[in-house]
Amino acid sequence: MKTRFLICSLFLISFLGLKAQENFSASANFKTEPTDKINFGETNMSLSYAKKLGSKGKITNTLEYSNLKVNYELNPYNIYADQDNFNQVQNKFEYSSEMAEKTKWRLSIAPTANFQSKLDFSDVTVLGTLEISQQLSPKVNVTVGAGRTSIFGAPKFTPIVSFDYKMNEKTDFKIGFPNSKISYSNNVRNKFSLTNSFNGNFYHLDEKDTGNNAEKAVLSQMTSALEYERNVTGNWFLHFKAGYDFNKKYNLLDSNDHKIYDYNSGNGYVLGIGIKYKQ
Repeated sequence: MKTRFLICSLFLISFLGLKAQENFSASANFKTEPTDKINFGETNMSLSYAKKLGSKGKITNTLEYSNLKVNYELNPYNIYADQDNFNQVQNKFEYSSEMAEKTKWRLSIAPTANFQSKLDFSDVTVLGTLEISQQLSPKVNVTVGAGRTSIFGAPKFTPIVSFDYKMNEKTDFKIGFPNSKISYSNNVRNKFSLTNSFNGNFYHLDEKDTGNNAEKAVLSQMTSALEYERNVTGNWFLHFKAGYDFNKKYNLLDSNDHKIYDYNSGNGYVLGIGIKYKQ
């Protein structure tokens, strides 16, 4: 019980310290990702505070909880099917500032606890990124960077690069890695986006399999989707997502991140819905 309290305190320290900041948002999302053999369902909730520091700096702190349900009904004989519930608690702190008139940098640090049901200090991992953006013209911006992320499942260092082009007042174009997006807004209430992203996550297992040395469950995929955000009234927004997961992987890894079991889940479509409050 003391361990659980201390870890929760770690994530809440900076969140509570920002309670009087300028901007606040809260969101809740649900998505389902059925495949040929396994169905995935994820619920996500987050709270975020942001504050400008003078004319050049900005800090943002986001506290997030997500729960992943895994249904093995289409693969009933799998000996690992007891691994059907995973949790993540993450506190992400971001700082951005201007280095020069057209150059900005951004640093993010995200301690995260990924576990089944028993939360322990050994479940805590620190992720983060460092990015530098250069404005080449009023319409063109280039970003490069790197970070320790989970986009391929297990945490590892990955590059970050993007080319942003604002075609006009209604259309934005971004191509890069791990995220690309084309956005179009026909009025102040509607926003349509075509997105492509590499994304994934990992979870520490409660019970270590002594025969196979399985210590982590990892998921990764490339998701292409059509998204729609609607400002329904005032500060409230609805978000809808429909797409497809390519090259979806669901594996078990040992302590050295070597694959020891492959669920062969197959690819599948993605459907999501969310609600957000922003002020």
